[in-house]
Amino acid sequence: MSTDITHLGLPIGHATEIDTPWVDIAGGQLRLVHADVANGLWIVANRFEPGMAVTRHRHTGPVYAWTTAGCWMYAEYGVRYEAGSYIYEPAGSVHTLVVPEDNTELTEVFFVIHGNNLDLDDDDNIVNIIDASSISTAYRYLCESQGKSVPDFIER
Repeated sequence: MSTDITHLGLPIGHATEIDTPWVDIAGGQLRLVHADVANGLWIVANRFEPGMAVTRHRHTGPVYAWTTAGCWMYAEYGVRYEAGSYIYEPAGSVHTLVVPEDNTELTEVFFVIHGNNLDLDDDDNIVNIIDASSISTAYRYLCESQGKSVPDFIER
């Protein structure tokens, strides 16, 4: 049997926690596992401390999320997303991610994000834009400033 697998196409990307490490951010940790700038796709895992919140934002594309530990919610909807929960967010959705203060553990969520997150002020003005390019740049900076290396393949 031949071990030549070149007929299978392009190589498969693989990222371990050593390859794409967790970096500290305000209120938790972030791990960027993929950033496809050309297609506007970014995939992150987040660990959130109890009581933390993310700026209210609007998505320009769909978002898929899987909660693997803890609990979080959107302040506007009142639904708790417990470990094992999957959610789909349509393009145009606006919300504020919050982690209940009564959580007894870190909350861990895996997000597949298409397009931009538009951070909003109280009057719905855009105050910041996060996309595949900016999250990749920020992640690389955080890795470097925290003494961690970043592989080349997380960005396409």
